[in-house]
Amino acid sequence: MDVTFQPQVLRWARERAGLSDEALAGKLRVPPGQVQRWEQTGALKLSQAEKLAAATHTPFGFLFLKEPPEDRLPVPDLRTVDDAPVRRPSPDLLETIQAMQRRQAWMRDFLIDEGAEALAFIGSATLQDQPRAVAAAMRKTLDVQPGWANSVSTWEGALRQLREKIEAARILIVINGVVGNNTRRKLDPQEFRGFVLSDNYAPLIFINGADAKSAQIFTFAHELAHLWLGADGVSDLDPLQLQPVQQAPVERFCNRVAAEFVVPEQELRERWGEARQQAEPYQYLARCFKVSPIVTARRALDAGLIAREAFFDFYNRYAEDERRRQTGSKAARGGQFLEHPERAGG
Repeated sequence: MDVTFQPQVLRWARERAGLSDEALAGKLRVPPGQVQRWEQTGALKLSQAEKLAAATHTPFGFLFLKEPPEDRLPVPDLRTVDDAPVRRPSPDLLETIQAMQRRQAWMRDFLIDEGAEALAFIGSATLQDQPRAVAAAMRKTLDVQPGWANSVSTWEGALRQLREKIEAARILIVINGVVGNNTRRKLDPQEFRGFVLSDNYAPLIFINGADAKSAQIFTFAHELAHLWLGADGVSDLDPLQLQPVQQAPVERFCNRVAAEFVVPEQELRERWGEARQQAEPYQYLARCFKVSPIVTARRALDAGLIAREAFFDFYNRYAEDERRRQTGSKAARGGQFLEHPERAGG
């Protein structure tokens, strides 16, 4: 049975899935150029349309629309900054957020029915608060003691311990590197590293499990700061790309809180004397705090322990080493960058 769809809707389905016409043709096992013809005429068999919908992770009914729907995240998209172009969310990200919203709604109803009390720390902070004070409140609520990360031998162990502390505070945690249980649909850390759904009964943090462990620890802290603000959002913090100067205020604040949470300035100063005697001081500190060397170097700069020149020298060398190791690979990158280096220390 032949059906005629709107060509622009077919094109939208392919593009939102991040597929070229050649790639989609390969998935559907049709001759090269067939997809282009479909997108020019809108005519294809019903069975082909069903396969196209499945290959692009598009609800089949959407193909019958007269014009493409607007892809919009159901929570604030903090991956973009001010006047930067909005990036179209992938079907993987959209479906993951929607699934987590359903999970959160079920848990919220369950907890209310069970007589649970609202969580007092949700929305307890504002952007006018000092990041250090908010980080201290987070550590107190989670019962995170000074030096906790150094007492754990591995990044995996630190992540597990932090997760247990967060869950004990009645925050739902989901770490997954694929869409649902579909191992063929891997989540891309370059699209997003995590997101948070704030709620005073069932707050939920989702961490992209495809990301590096050191990056996940920072993302946990970043999303926790969102909960203290009571603010939903999707994040894609990238340690190896310089952040835009005009960063969203909420993201900038949460980065600062997260930095103080994972690498408290007082503890950093206490360890600095020993660290500076090491051949690789930032790597030494990274092992102590279970974060990326980029984070510890930036924290040393913010604390006035190193000069800007020293930070930029290390940053450039580290970034180049990382790019060299990962050339041609989409492997997750470890660590988080906190703000645009040009604004560091200023």
